[in-house]
Amino acid sequence: MHYLRVERTKRGPMRAPFYMTQAQDMNATIVKDAIQSAVVAQGCFIVDVNVSKDNDILITIESEEGVVDLSDCEAISRAFEGSFDREVEDYSLTVSSAGLDQPFKILKQYLKAVGSQVEVQLKGGKKMVATLTAADEQSVTLSYSAKEAVEGSKKKVLVNHEDRFEMSQVNSVRPFITFEE
Repeated sequence: MHYLRVERTKRGPMRAPFYMTQAQDMNATIVKDAIQSAVVAQGCFIVDVNVSKDNDILITIESEEGVVDLSDCEAISRAFEGSFDREVEDYSLTVSSAGLDQPFKILKQYLKAVGSQVEVQLKGGKKMVATLTAADEQSVTLSYSAKEAVEGSKKKVLVNHEDRFEMSQVNSVRPFITFEE
């Protein structure tokens, strides 16, 4: 695939287009390889890389510990721009943190959240707030309380549970956000 570029001279008129050297096809693997060392150097990990057909690139990162700050995003953006020539590759770049309102996408996010409250939506529509107690590639273990009818009681009683759910049963897991004063 060859790309055309039109160059303006200082005098104003456009010169004829010329063929540039062949550009790499942008894809998530190439992008990940280019930025991986910078991501690790910032104490972060890659959650997702999305490259659209128009080379709109969205890199989502999360901090190994703590939160992602602006300097993390800037360092990764600079590493990306150092690996790809804008004169050859026509792209737009966004580097952002995984939002608190976004579901977990990779196991490392689940592992980081062990011991934290999460909002879980199971297939079939059931939603719950629970403490994530364990996670692996196949399942999550959740500790939660639910009001249930108990024999010998007219009222529903709060019952504690710790259940393992296969990933095939889970629609989404995201951090539980609470606003306390």
